[in-house]
Amino acid sequence: MSENVAPQPGSFQELAQLLMSLDNLLVSCMRCGLCQAVCPVYGSTFREADVTRGKIALLENLAHETIKDPKSVNDRLNRCLLCGSCEVNCPSGVNILEIFIKARSFVAGYLGLGLVKRLIFRHLLPHPRLFNLATRISGFFQKPFLKVANPLVGTHRAPILKMFLGDRHIPSLPKASFSSKRGALNIPAGSSGIKVALFPGCVPDKLFANLSEATLKILRYHGVGIFMPENLVCCGIPSLASGDSQGFLGLTSQNLKALSKQPFDYLVTPCATCAANIKDNWPRFLDKYGEEEKKAVAALVSKTMDITQFLVSALKVEFKPAEPKNDAKKVTFHDSCHLKKSLGVAAQPRAIIQSLPDYRLVEMPEADRCCGNGGSFTLFHYDISKDIGQRKRNNIVSVKPDLVVTGCPACLMQLMDLLSQNNDQIAVKHVVEIYADTLPDQAA
Repeated sequence: MSENVAPQPGSFQELAQLLMSLDNLLVSCMRCGLCQAVCPVYGSTFREADVTRGKIALLENLAHETIKDPKSVNDRLNRCLLCGSCEVNCPSGVNILEIFIKARSFVAGYLGLGLVKRLIFRHLLPHPRLFNLATRISGFFQKPFLKVANPLVGTHRAPILKMFLGDRHIPSLPKASFSSKRGALNIPAGSSGIKVALFPGCVPDKLFANLSEATLKILRYHGVGIFMPENLVCCGIPSLASGDSQGFLGLTSQNLKALSKQPFDYLVTPCATCAANIKDNWPRFLDKYGEEEKKAVAALVSKTMDITQFLVSALKVEFKPAEPKNDAKKVTFHDSCHLKKSLGVAAQPRAIIQSLPDYRLVEMPEADRCCGNGGSFTLFHYDISKDIGQRKRNNIVSVKPDLVVTGCPACLMQLMDLLSQNNDQIAVKHVVEIYADTLPDQAA
């Protein structure tokens, strides 16, 4: 990242620039209130301050309100999932996500980051070896802390860690992350003639390593070359969502440097959040990059794809509808917000499911309504997150499936928690996992 392109976040000049850019974005809002009908948070709390229109009213006097009561402003801005439901349904085309991201950056620049966030964003996420080591150590010592909650869902309770985790039902950590197990990958293109940069993302790498393995298996089966540098780091969405634009830019710069080591045709990830962040948010900060980084980011916008989108739309795999077997498992699909609302990907994962004779797809009500995870939102507003998630759980069980499938690792965690806490005997998988299970095993 260029050293002298822009003032440091938190400086008076930077904060003033953010306020002016916010003013230009806010004028488009007509206060029509249509965002109320689609906002998951408002649907749970029924507070005007929690809906987009209420937050925009706050932002119109942001500087004064921040000086008056910065912690209250910060809390109100963070009571948002950044799910994009309001933006997709806004008749005026207001860039709502950009407004909230910039507003959070302004408040974080004024308040500064807390100690825990600073440790995570500045000292853990930028250092993949340290992150992998922390995952390995946690995985090794986790067993005494965990008690099986729901074997079918694959969740555990952690009573000893209740102070940190609350009553959440969580999956266990793998013995090692995908990236530490596999190291750098440089597999030449096979029959497809296509080579991709594989971007696992933090959650598929550190928590759902089997998902990353399934992605690798699928790509190799279809003759796709794979480039994965060992020093990839977080895509930066946790930092950005918390207003830490400096940490976000640092992570982006590290990833751009790692990805520049070799040419590739597409960047593919099993994490819809990572794909949406790279395509939508990395370009938001073009004025903060050096010239080479600007070119790299611009090129990545068209190259970055969710794995299901890549298979169907780029690789052109023919997923022909198959007649379900008599004993086919009933599966329903949850459209994650980043996958459908941000990337516009909904038909592709369904095409994959419907091509598998072992599964019968049944649509749940409100399939594209937010599950309530929202990344860090569920950490700081778990009661609201859980209430939103309960509505999703009720929609799932209404169609009596054997399995619920999604395309987002964060949604996986949320669905596992809610189904497990309700003692529902419904398995939870990523669509990539059920497809990979149908393919023949290959040499590691």
